[in-house]
Amino acid sequence: MKKIIIFVLLFAVNITIAQEKLICKSGVITFEASVPSFEEVKATNKSVTVVLNPKTGEIASLALMKGFRFKVALMEEHFNENYIESDQYPKAIFKGKIEHFDANSLTATPKDFIVNGKLELHGKSVAVKTVVKMSQTSSGINLVSNFSVNVSDFDISIPSVVKNKVSNKINVELNAVLK
Repeated sequence: MKKIIIFVLLFAVNITIAQEKLICKSGVITFEASVPSFEEVKATNKSVTVVLNPKTGEIASLALMKGFRFKVALMEEHFNENYIESDQYPKAIFKGKIEHFDANSLTATPKDFIVNGKLELHGKSVAVKTVVKMSQTSSGINLVSNFSVNVSDFDISIPSVVKNKVSNKINVELNAVLK
């Protein structure tokens, strides 16, 4: 009987702890490294995980590199094999903190917050500071962020043959609904 009570208490504590964090497992990251007058270099990953601790403002996200889809299959193959080296570096991870975050201050009107953190990609970690727009909706907390990173900061080399066709500056957009 004691074992059953202990099990029930541990289960209840686990549920309470799990509810402290808001999660999205279907976030969307789109990145673009296009250069004018050349073919679009753009990909989307629709299975990004984002976790937010509303009490502390700590936020983290994870994107699997092989989850990015391009319009052109050959571009996707080159991205995974030659640039990102997805077998060796299978994921991108962001860990950071939203400054002065207060979940109770969120309304249907998006509010800007500053996020400071580190983006780990291709074996490198780079500091990122950006704005995140957050709002409260009927389906959860809506989060949108746009920022840029440089390919060279992550030691990703672009072959000279295509150097003029791919931008060093990558524009990244994240959309997620946290529940």
